[in-house]
Amino acid sequence: MNTTNKDLLTRRASAVPQGVASSTPIFADRAENAELWDVEGRRYIDFGGGIAVLNVGHRHPKVMAAVKAQLERFTHTAFQVSPYESYIELAEKLNERAPFSGPAKTIFFSTGGEATENAVKIARAATGRNAVIAFCGGFHGRTLLASAMTGKVLPYKAPFGTLPGQVYHIPFPDSDVSVEDSLKMLHFLFAADIAPTQVAAIIIEPVQGEGGFRVAPTALLQELRRLCDEHGIKLIADEVQSGFARTGKMFGIEHSGVEPDLVSVAKSLGGGLPISGVIGRADLMDSVPPGGLGGTYAGAPLACAAALAVLDVIEEEKLLDRANAMGERLRTRIESWHKRTDLLPVSMPRGLGAMVAFDILEAHGSEEQRAGAAGKLCNLACEKGLILLACGVKGATIRILTPLTASDALLDEGLDLIEQTLADAAKA
Repeated sequence: MNTTNKDLLTRRASAVPQGVASSTPIFADRAENAELWDVEGRRYIDFGGGIAVLNVGHRHPKVMAAVKAQLERFTHTAFQVSPYESYIELAEKLNERAPFSGPAKTIFFSTGGEATENAVKIARAATGRNAVIAFCGGFHGRTLLASAMTGKVLPYKAPFGTLPGQVYHIPFPDSDVSVEDSLKMLHFLFAADIAPTQVAAIIIEPVQGEGGFRVAPTALLQELRRLCDEHGIKLIADEVQSGFARTGKMFGIEHSGVEPDLVSVAKSLGGGLPISGVIGRADLMDSVPPGGLGGTYAGAPLACAAALAVLDVIEEEKLLDRANAMGERLRTRIESWHKRTDLLPVSMPRGLGAMVAFDILEAHGSEEQRAGAAGKLCNLACEKGLILLACGVKGATIRILTPLTASDALLDEGLDLIEQTLADAAKA
């Protein structure tokens, strides 16, 4: 008897805690580029990319070949025990691409949460300070310090008791909050709660991921850079979701021209294998003594091999250009939906490159987001054969993270399914 999604959902409910949620009720059997087939043989177009992990698509041939070649040599030694060349080569390549001037060094980990936490550890070691400032709506991971930095209580903080202290939040600019408002709150924070001389780092996503693909204004980033320079604070760019060609540049912060001190990376670096890292100014990176950083599986050989292949694919297939072309195609289509009254009301698109999102609105002509509507729309889209992800502070945002290697024909097919879903939802 063939396994069904329903069977696996039953087994999942018995064996797996509810704390780990799944966006769809389908179970993957195989995948290729921007398509996935479930255990019942049904095909889906993948606009989720494993939550921004698959910029080069599922099972890119170059990534697969690199991993297979590494499998024939060794799978694990622990870099802290017997190091290997691929780790060093990958660090060298990322140092060359670092979005700041001067010498850089890179260390690898396994998850995005590890990357953001270790960026803070490095900043604390370099400054001798403890405090961290983050932004409302930001997402930096699910471990305790990362959860503390994440600017959303539900579901990331509420059940977990006291989180690490000396983490402060200020509003992120959006339709209701100006850059001036954000900076005013930062100065209030300096005056009321924490002196800038006690702050180790300010961490910010150049484009918020879970927060709704809200782009950090250049004016904000420029002023943060100035304040960090004035007070000896380190600026951390969290590029876990926005990195590796998704925005049309290797890193999202490059659009602003502002140079960070540390960059946390993960997700699409590994092309489907778990790897993360911190790229930083060399003097900062060397502020931690030997043994202070690392991890048993950090920078695993298979993942390093995959990541080297990913960097080659980004260059050889011109994925920076592809992201920009894809983004224009996405924005044009979403703008057309915004103008139509026969569809569920949606906002104009926002984002950089192919990191594009739109909101479900309360009514045509309104800017009020319809709280919780995005998840329902994603469920309807899944029924039509499209994997789509929600996000946003109010759960009203649809984010599009199609692999950059997807063809225009497949992209259009997926957009047609969104349009059909918006039409059906409007009728309902």
